[in-house]
Amino acid sequence: QLQLVESGGGLVQSGGSLNLSCVATKFTLAYSAIAWFRQAPGKDREGVLCITNDGESIYYKDSLKDRFTVSRDNAKDTVFLQMKNLTPEDSATYHCKPVGGASCHWNLKFSSWDQGTQVTVSS
Repeated sequence: QLQLVESGGGLVQSGGSLNLSCVATKFTLAYSAIAWFRQAPGKDREGVLCITNDGESIYYKDSLKDRFTVSRDNAKDTVFLQMKNLTPEDSATYHCKPVGGASCHWNLKFSSWDQGTQVTVSS
């Protein structure tokens, strides 16, 4: 089973940027679409965006298109989430998950979630 570890979160001021990483630890992620999710305190977890195995981005929310981008380096088994112009509403724990195929979709259910990486945006 593909295992992923997120990193790169932290505290940033409103308007700032952060780059998150998602690294595969046991198997290569080169053949899998990878989706990013986030969960803010007291709110439901929501999709952010997904990247296919060959680099196409699929946004869960169109409103993020001008601020969030995703990329991948299959040789390094890493997917990146670049976030700019962050607002306090972006504060959440961010997770990456394998979609289970090469293409992106959001009809996903997972039995467990790791600790993710925390993003806190101060106003």
